[in-house]
Amino acid sequence: MGMRVLALENHLRNLQVDAEVSQKLVIANKEMYNIYGKALRLASTTVSVMLTGESGTGKDVLAKFIHQSSPRRDQNFIHVNMAAIPKPLFESELFGYTPGSFTGAARQGKEGLVQLANGGTLFLDEIGELPLDIQAKLLQVIQDKEVRAIGAINPTPVDFRIICATNRDLRQMVSDHTFRLDLYHRLTAVELTIPPLRERRDEILPLATFFLNRFNQQNHTDKYLTANVLQAFTSYSWPGNVRELQHLIESLVVLCPDAAITADQLPAEFQADRQQALIASASRSEGLSLKQAVAQLEIQLIEAALKNSASAAEAAQRLGIDASTLSKKRKRYGL
Repeated sequence: MGMRVLALENHLRNLQVDAEVSQKLVIANKEMYNIYGKALRLASTTVSVMLTGESGTGKDVLAKFIHQSSPRRDQNFIHVNMAAIPKPLFESELFGYTPGSFTGAARQGKEGLVQLANGGTLFLDEIGELPLDIQAKLLQVIQDKEVRAIGAINPTPVDFRIICATNRDLRQMVSDHTFRLDLYHRLTAVELTIPPLRERRDEILPLATFFLNRFNQQNHTDKYLTANVLQAFTSYSWPGNVRELQHLIESLVVLCPDAAITADQLPAEFQADRQQALIASASRSEGLSLKQAVAQLEIQLIEAALKNSASAAEAAQRLGIDASTLSKKRKRYGL
């Protein structure tokens, strides 16, 4: 790891962010350090940021990090999940309405999410779900820095920092005329793309440990992941990314009857992945004696257990061997 990355690591570690963000922040990958480093530099500006990447990669965590690292940290962070709003309600939810402005409107009216973000940050998640007619109104709000609620005569001034996220190809949507080109340029002054978890495998074990500790604490349990589970985790493709890992560990902590979480308790898709990994490992071991191939596997398992444990004793427990046996094996393999 280079000096530049180490310096950035120290900077991020020392940064004063609120408890919610610091509790969610696990960074152990060079590319992710660079992304968070860029986010840190962007935080002090008002430039609009587009966060792209597959579903479950942590775009919401990065958006909250930008807000909490900015001068707006003490103001509202309004997270709007576009995919969760029924299309007929987009306008009233975003821009609000005055009393009696339409049938079924609340008697006292309603302040829109844009107005609630005044002085703070508006995070529009799944921006690709926004209908074309509302896209035009949002662009107007951004340009004029004022919003007119449904039924209102006069607009209300608003000042917010805008961050958007999508797992869709907005450029293709622009080509297909389902997303406005002028709004696209407004929202993507800077684009940060978060890589999928399978492309940052060095974060799988730290994230797994982080979630394990969290759910153990929440459920008052002391479960631990055995070496074969850790190996399955590092070889799995994680199509659902960090969110999939989080939900899996929560279910394992809640459902596993014993303290040791073993590979046979993993879902079916992991079993298929493990078989493929074993076949691939066997093909790499071709030409080795059985003793050499077993040694190679032992080294991988011991390294994984040591990396994911606070002590050698804990690593031995994860591996299902006593501490003296682990010590002998470490000496034999020079670990």
